[in-house]
Order: sequence, then structure tokens, then C-alpha cells
Amino acid sequence: MDATPSVEGWGLCRRYGRRWALVDVSLSVPPASVVMVAGRNGSGKSTLLRVLSTAIRADRGTARVAGHDIRTATQEVRRRIALLSHHSHLYEALSALENLQVVARFLRRNPRRDALLPLLEEVGLADRADDAVTTFSAGMRKRLSLARTLLQEAAVVFLDEPYGQLDPPGFRLVDRLLDRLRRRGTTVLMATHLLERGSALCDLGIVLEEGRLRWSGPARDLPSHGGLDAAALPVAD
Repeated sequence: MDATPSVEGWGLCRRYGRRWALVDVSLSVPPASVVMVAGRNGSGKSTLLRVLSTAIRADRGTARVAGHDIRTATQEVRRRIALLSHHSHLYEALSALENLQVVARFLRRNPRRDALLPLLEEVGLADRADDAVTTFSAGMRKRLSLARTLLQEAAVVFLDEPYGQLDPPGFRLVDRLLDRLRRRGTTVLMATHLLERGSALCDLGIVLEEGRLRWSGPARDLPSHGGLDAAALPVAD
């Protein structure tokens, strides 16, 4: 089995104006592992995922994702990753099915209705397949974004607060998605405030504080040893 890290970063720094959102972050993620990225609001979780996914550029440092440098091989990285961000980036005027068909055609996958309906059924949207996204609630949009993430069949998946906007059945949907990605051999980095849930589902954990990597270790140890008070962290909407 190839032991080359799926994600490896060296001295990553990112600044917004005068504020450093990431400060000298280095990490190494083994292949086919699920990693919880934890920290308080403003700790740099989203920035780290966006830098690693090439959504934004690091001011200093670099990383390799799925074997390719995020600075010199941006397009190669993007072909191998999927990013679920706070913003859905869905086509509002199109239906749920049409949104998936756009992605399927871009990926040169089967865009037929019968090939994509199972994905919508998996995320609980089969009965709304032909409804415009503009009529969807925030939770329904998140479900459609999760279906799009599965459709991409990426080697590395970045999930930024995937439980946000979801109801309890939606939480269980994310749990199943993580299990499916793990069985597929996908490497996952998931930013979440849900420490107990994440620690039960993930293999490894890291904690960011004011842009710095403050702790890393087995995910099961994060709630008690990661330096975060679970009761003080905000609960996902």
C-alpha cells in the first residue's frame, strides 16, 4: 500500500490585510484517513481548507495534495479534489437534477436522469429533483452540495462545516457520507465544531488556534486533550 501522504503542508501562511489567518502550519495526512479540523471561530479552519484546495493562495509555504503542488500544479490538484464550502455555488435557476447534470457533463460522467437520481435519493432530494434550487431551504441546498461532492469521486475531499444548516436526519446523512468516503479510500479533511461527533467518526484530529497548529493526534483524544472546551464551542446551525 502506498504510504505517501495524501496531503502534506510546509509552513503555510495566509494573511487578510494585517491579520494572519494561518501562521506556519505544517501537517501530514496519511492516505485514506479522515481528519477532523477543530478550533474556535476565526482560528483558521476554513482558511486552511481553502488554501489546500487552491480556492485561495498561501502567502508563504506550500503543500502537496494528491501528489501535486498547490502552487505549481493548481489544475492537477483541482482535478483530484472536492470542496464543500460555506457557499453552495449552486445554479439557483436550475433544478437539483440539472445542477448535478452540469457537474456530470463537466466531469465527463453519465448525465442521464437514471444515473443521477440515486444520488438525489441518497441525500433525500429525489422528490424535489425537478424543483429549482431557488425554492430550496438552506438545509436542502447543503444536501444537494453533498450529492455534488459524492458525484465528483475525488481522491481528497475537504468538508467545511458539513453539518451546518442540517437537521438531525441530515447529521446522519453526513455520517453515512463520511463512512462511504472512507470505504472508497478517499482522504477527508473535515472542519467542524461538533467535537464529540467528529472524534467518533474521524481517525485523526488537529486543533488550530489563532492560525497556528496547536495540537494533533488521534481524533478520539481531541475532546479531552485538544485544549478545547466542547461546551464553549458554538453549535452548528
